Amino acid sequence: MASEDVKRSESAAVSTIVNLAEEAKLAREGVKAPSYAVLSICKSLLAGGVAGGVSRTAVAPLERMKILLQVQNPHTIKYNGTVQGLKYIWRTEGLRGLFKGNGTNCARIIPNSAVKFFSYEKASEGILYLYRQQTGNENAQLTPLLRLGAGATAGIIAMSATYPMDMVRGRLTVQTANSPYQYRGIAHALATVLREEGPRALYRGWVPSVIGVVPYVGLNFAVYESLKDWLLKSNPYNVVENNELTIVTRLSCGAIAGTVGQTIAYPLDVIRRRMQMVGWKDASSVVTGEGRSKASLEYTGMIDAFRKTVRHEGFGALYKGLIPNSVKVVPSIAIAFVTYEYVKDILGVEFRISD
Repeated sequence: MASEDVKRSESAAVSTIVNLAEEAKLAREGVKAPSYAVLSICKSLLAGGVAGGVSRTAVAPLERMKILLQVQNPHTIKYNGTVQGLKYIWRTEGLRGLFKGNGTNCARIIPNSAVKFFSYEKASEGILYLYRQQTGNENAQLTPLLRLGAGATAGIIAMSATYPMDMVRGRLTVQTANSPYQYRGIAHALATVLREEGPRALYRGWVPSVIGVVPYVGLNFAVYESLKDWLLKSNPYNVVENNELTIVTRLSCGAIAGTVGQTIAYPLDVIRRRMQMVGWKDASSVVTGEGRSKASLEYTGMIDAFRKTVRHEGFGALYKGLIPNSVKVVPSIAIAFVTYEYVKDILGVEFRISD
C-alpha cells in the first residue's frame, strides 16, 4: 500500500510539474501573441484606410456629380450630364466645389474601407474553415460563391458601422452656394439631424443600403479575387511576372470587379440617396439650387421610394448618375484594391485576401 501511495504521489507531482510548465509556456506565448495580433490588425486596418482615402479623393468630383444627378428635381434640371455638370460646378463654385463633401467622404470611407477589408479577411478565414470542416478537405480553397458571401458580410458590417457618416455626407455634397440652409461641417450636420429629425434619421435608407451592399461589395471581392486566381493559374498573355500579377493587370481586375458590382446594385444606391433627403426641410431647395418647383420628397419606405421614382420619372431614373458613377467606380475600386495590397506589402503583413 505504501508503495502504491508513493507511486501516486510521484505521478501527481510529475503531472503538477508538467501542468506548471505548460501554463508558463502559454503565459509566455500569451504575452507575445496578443501583441503580434494587435499589431497585425492595426496594419490591416491602416492599409484599408489608406486605400479608401486615396481611391475616393482621386474620384471626388465624379462622386459629387453622381449624387447631384441622383437627387436633382426632375422639374428643374440643372445638370444635363457629367461633362456639363462638372463644367457648371467649376464655373459657379470653382475648384472647391468639385471636392465639396470630400472631407466628409474621406472621414467616412477611411474607417469604412479599413473595416471592410479587415472584415473580408476574417470572414474569409471563418468561411474557409467551416467549408474545410464540412467537406473534410483540408486543402480546399474559397470558391467564387464563398468569396461572394465573405464580401457581402464585410460590406454589411462596414456600411452599418459608418452609415451616419454616409447620410450626412450626402447632404453636405448636394448643398450649393445658393442653398437657403447650410450645414457647416460633419459635426454640425450630425448635431442638426439629431436635433431636428431624431436618431433614426441617421439610418434613413439603411435597408436598401444593406440589400445593395450584398451584390456590390460581394461581387467586388468575388470577381477581383477569382480573376486574380484564374490569371495566376492560366497566365494568359503572359500577365504573370515572378508569380505575381503586374500592377496594370491588378488594376484591370479591380476595374472589371467594380463595373460588375455597381451596375447590379446601382438602383438601390439611387433609392438610398433619395431616402436620405427625406425629413430635411430644405431638401427640395437644395436639390433645385434655386428653390423653385419644389416636389415632395416624402417616402414611407424603400418600396414606396421605388414606386414613386419610377411612376413620376420613369425606370431610367433608377440609373440617374450611372455614367459618372461608372467612370468613378472603375478607377476607384481598382486603386483601392491595388493600394491596399501594396500598403500591406510595405507594412509587412503576410496575410493575403486571396489565400
